[in-house]
Amino acid sequence: MDTHETADATKTSAEEVDWETKVRYFLNSDFVRSSPYWGLPFVIMGIAVYGGMGFNVAISLTDARGLTPPDYSLSNLDLEMYTQVFESSAFVQATQNNLVLLVTFTTICLFLGLFLAVLIDQGIRFDDKIQTIYLLPMSLSFVVTAQMWLWMFNYDNGLLNIIVTAFGFGPVNWIGNPSIALGAIIFALIWQFSGYAMVVYLAGLRSLPDDQFEAAHVDGASTMKTYLRIIIPQLKESSVSAAVVLMVFALKAFTFLYALTGRYRPPNGTDILATLMVREAFKFGKWAYSATIATYLMLLALGVIAPYLYYQYKQGSL
Repeated sequence: MDTHETADATKTSAEEVDWETKVRYFLNSDFVRSSPYWGLPFVIMGIAVYGGMGFNVAISLTDARGLTPPDYSLSNLDLEMYTQVFESSAFVQATQNNLVLLVTFTTICLFLGLFLAVLIDQGIRFDDKIQTIYLLPMSLSFVVTAQMWLWMFNYDNGLLNIIVTAFGFGPVNWIGNPSIALGAIIFALIWQFSGYAMVVYLAGLRSLPDDQFEAAHVDGASTMKTYLRIIIPQLKESSVSAAVVLMVFALKAFTFLYALTGRYRPPNGTDILATLMVREAFKFGKWAYSATIATYLMLLALGVIAPYLYYQYKQGSL
């Protein structure tokens, strides 16, 4: 055996030893040793969640309607439903309503929550009672909230119209008027979830050291300037966390809208992707069409979650 053959044999032997060492290290790692505990839940979640997503996408590529089983042959799979959805005025309107609800609801909740958190952080009177009052609505379900606001919005004897009439104005059809119905829905959702933003911001404020306030006061900065220029910029992580959760709540508004009327058609001007999806599936039997809307809704949710996960990864939290 010449020198080159000896060197090659030695190199091959070293690679085998190195490979065996890596395999042995992997098998003894915490990841593998803990697999009996997380393996089964991971498989179940993978089938139930990600398998369901894949199944939904597969249905959207067919022309399934009613009780007819979908045809998954390659000759029948196409993007026709995606074209139909984009050309639908109902889908465009539902998307617009969804985006308005998402942006307006989240933005106002964040600003209102921050404002309340700053007030409580300043030690105003009855701060504990204010926290309870604003956080209590979040403990209610969408159904309970919807029924309460359905009474509040009642045209004949609702509390809001009683107040409006007391100031000399005529009663307002809060739900029946398409131009203000979406605003009324957003207002009700803000009432329910602004307390969550308040708690998140208050936790962020309480985690900041007190010497920042003392240093700012020594330098002659007013309380408002201290918050605007020093304290609030440090609440970026609280803002991101609260915004993501609030946007997820906004995407789950189907239950609230359904509970208002008890049917798949929400009040005029408040149709969103979730209500349109369920209506097309369970009222008209357009399963492929509904699955296509669900795919777009899933992409919208990923558009909310993915940047947050990337932000957490960059921060080293993942």
